[in-house]
Amino acid sequence: MSAKFPSLSVFFPAYNDAPSLPALLETAFATLRQHVENFEVIVVNDGSRDPTAQVLERLRQRFGPALRIVTHDVNRGYGAALRSGFQAAGKEYVFYTDGDGQYDVSELPALLARVQPGVGLVNGYKLRRRDPLHRIWIGSVYNSFARALFGIRIRDIDCDYRIIRRSLLENIRLTSTSGTICLELVRKLEMSGCEIAEVGVSHYPRLHGRSQFFRVRSLCSTFAQILRLYLRLVILPALSDWSRAILPKNRDSLTYPGFRKPG
Repeated sequence: MSAKFPSLSVFFPAYNDAPSLPALLETAFATLRQHVENFEVIVVNDGSRDPTAQVLERLRQRFGPALRIVTHDVNRGYGAALRSGFQAAGKEYVFYTDGDGQYDVSELPALLARVQPGVGLVNGYKLRRRDPLHRIWIGSVYNSFARALFGIRIRDIDCDYRIIRRSLLENIRLTSTSGTICLELVRKLEMSGCEIAEVGVSHYPRLHGRSQFFRVRSLCSTFAQILRLYLRLVILPALSDWSRAILPKNRDSLTYPGFRKPG
């Protein structure tokens, strides 16, 4: 048997995911016990209005201190839930996926196998998206548009099934509150220069609840946040590079008609 992975934080952002959490955490703990030496499991309850809090309390009693719960009193958004999860994580690497059960945590060892000394991100990509047709179409357009606009190389930005070296997370500042945090996260990780590996993973139909991302209001907010990210991550750095390229490093070297430097 191969050596276990040394150190991993696993967290799940959850919003109204009470029906899917028991099976998800059961699979997570079984997989981690078999493949990871030192681990912790965190669930970020992002202001759920269903019985998520009660379900998590029962699960915490079952799994003990290895299960930690972070609670937002109100729903702050997917981006805020991810940021809380990253902040709570304390191990060398961080893995997260959603609490709705659309990804199978038992496939985690395939990602662990791709972690090497220079690799900072192991990113999943959906082998086949199991969603309604309108969501598949919107997701495809969003992914293609975002990759082209930001020059992102990975093939599936919104596949929320990834392992990240925690030291990289400590050096980037995430600001998004919506699903655009995945775009911000991936862009900033690529800008860090770390090596990236990609692994195909299964995707399953959502059996409970409703996605918060594919609503008209959410999509409008997401588009506005994409534009702000583009300004901050692409336009402003490009203007800064341009100004450094054309302006002399020593302003004393600037000359103007009729002006002579004293001395």
